[in-house]
Amino acid sequence: MPSGVAFALVAYLLYSCCDAIIKGFGVSLTVFEIAFWTALFSFLPAIFTKPKGEHWREFWRMRHPVLLNLRSLAGVVGNLCVIYAFVHIPLAEVYSINFLAPIFVVALSVTLLKEEVTWQRWLFLAASFCGVLLVVRPGFRDLQLGHLTALAASVSGAVATTILRKVAPVEKRVSLLGMPLGYIVVVNGILMIPTFTMPSLEEFALLLAIGGLGGTGNIMFIAATRRAPVSLIAPAQYSQIAWAVIFGSIFFLEYPDSITYVGLLIVATGGILNVMSDETRIRIFSRLSVFGPASAAAEVSPPLGGDAGPPGRGDKSGS
Repeated sequence: MPSGVAFALVAYLLYSCCDAIIKGFGVSLTVFEIAFWTALFSFLPAIFTKPKGEHWREFWRMRHPVLLNLRSLAGVVGNLCVIYAFVHIPLAEVYSINFLAPIFVVALSVTLLKEEVTWQRWLFLAASFCGVLLVVRPGFRDLQLGHLTALAASVSGAVATTILRKVAPVEKRVSLLGMPLGYIVVVNGILMIPTFTMPSLEEFALLLAIGGLGGTGNIMFIAATRRAPVSLIAPAQYSQIAWAVIFGSIFFLEYPDSITYVGLLIVATGGILNVMSDETRIRIFSRLSVFGPASAAAEVSPPLGGDAGPPGRGDKSGS
């Protein structure tokens, strides 16, 4: 196994651990508090991802301030929605819905960025969508608010991804990291005030673990992109489905039925074929600390309107 793939598998395992810990909080903390503390603690490992020659005090100097602020707002929405989803519905269902994000990314790319998409890619995306329908089965059982927030997180992640593809070639990494993190900390810091309760020492330790594990996963993922082509790394993201089933059954007594397993298999197969179908536009859905460990999607791909930059340049969540 190439070392880059191994790094990516470890990174996605760490992200899945973060998601499981978040689910474990249940309703003991509000989603605003969870988002605030995890984003705040994510600043610590984010410090080590700063490229040489850039300074955190200059994160506010942007060439596309409107787009970066819009991306940060999408990150706040996606972060809150996916945390709510993790707390209230099974992990495997959250992941399956989050993997709808490529469909929204392609739709935005076609309508707003005038990209061309092959029929093969549409076919693979349609297969993934059908797989999600098998997992969620709308109309055959009651949908919960968690399903809708997971879908909203996917849409938010797609918006953030599309903007990232435009601005990543010209913006500093400290801006791409600092702006969304700052938004999450400030917005959730304000929203949590009316119902704020001080976390216990155990809860603080778990929140710190989320930030540390997520930040370590970010570093591992960046290392992966420097050691292997993205066409090899991208399929590793679907290992999270296996971890969702394992963690869900062990810690939360979530046991998918046979139809759900079939749906998850279709989601993973369609997604892997999608990311392997066109190596010039690989979508890798993961989570950099910019959206907190439990966010939806971002992308490693050649930037729009420019040549492909270094693979480690891409940002990364729901995703």
